[in-house]
Amino acid sequence: MAIIDVKGVSKIFGSKRAVDEVSFDVEQGRIFGLLGPNGAGKTTTLRMINYILEPDEGEIVIDGMRAGPETQKIIGYLPEERGLYKKMKVGEQLIYLAQLKDMGYDEARKAIKYWLDRFNASDWFGMEVGELSKGMTQKVQFIATIAHNPKIYIFDEPFTGLDPINSELLKEIILELRNEGKTIIFSTHRMEQIEQLCDDICLINNGKAILDGNLRDIKRSYGENTVLIEFSGTDNFLDELEGVRINNRSTNFAEIRLLDGTRDQEVLRKAMEHVEIQRFERVEPSLTDIFISEVGEENINPKELQ
Repeated sequence: MAIIDVKGVSKIFGSKRAVDEVSFDVEQGRIFGLLGPNGAGKTTTLRMINYILEPDEGEIVIDGMRAGPETQKIIGYLPEERGLYKKMKVGEQLIYLAQLKDMGYDEARKAIKYWLDRFNASDWFGMEVGELSKGMTQKVQFIATIAHNPKIYIFDEPFTGLDPINSELLKEIILELRNEGKTIIFSTHRMEQIEQLCDDICLINNGKAILDGNLRDIKRSYGENTVLIEFSGTDNFLDELEGVRINNRSTNFAEIRLLDGTRDQEVLRKAMEHVEIQRFERVEPSLTDIFISEVGEENINPKELQ
């Protein structure tokens, strides 16, 4: 059952159609990934769902209601551009923000104590936000987003500023929320995080939705046209391969897309002339591969694939 229905939505700034007739559904109790290159229209779409911006065309229906002030109450929104009052104490600020979402003082204080404890941050309650590091501030902002226990969560680049340990904790909590029946939309340039977390995705490019649906079904539809190879030796042989695209490359590993009927055995033969093979496997494409195929390598900032 769709809890969010985005119907032919457009947003125009001057002569630019930042979002151009985008449509997709988000089912209740699932994690939905919104992805695309920088400037594709992701953040504008999220802001329209959260009723920070209104669409110029189309409509957005959330939990049976047209997006508006009432639907804002059932959404927790973590924007890409964070905003906290640096001179306020952490606990005071979190309670204030929760009360803006109609929580009573005692209920808000209890929820905030719980979440600070989950993040091993109970002793931050009386600290000023300005005393915190970037990663610590990110945790506080995340708590502000979820403390009022909304039905829907929108996370825009939620892992920014977090070390690997805290990124894993955040993923654990996101999955817990999903298992409780919450609905989650998140946007990130980290493809591996989308693959690990998302049930469904929508790929936006130049303001248009060019691919959407169940992530597993999308990957299967591309067939097993990708080779994973692990090896010992220099990787110079990769530069000599023809009819392929190297999607991911490191010292002893490569993810290779087979193009134009190139056979995996041709790649294997070439590799064996130069290196010792530890692993050679033909698999479904990664989300990075699909992303490059749909958007075009020339339109992607390499940082978006890191």
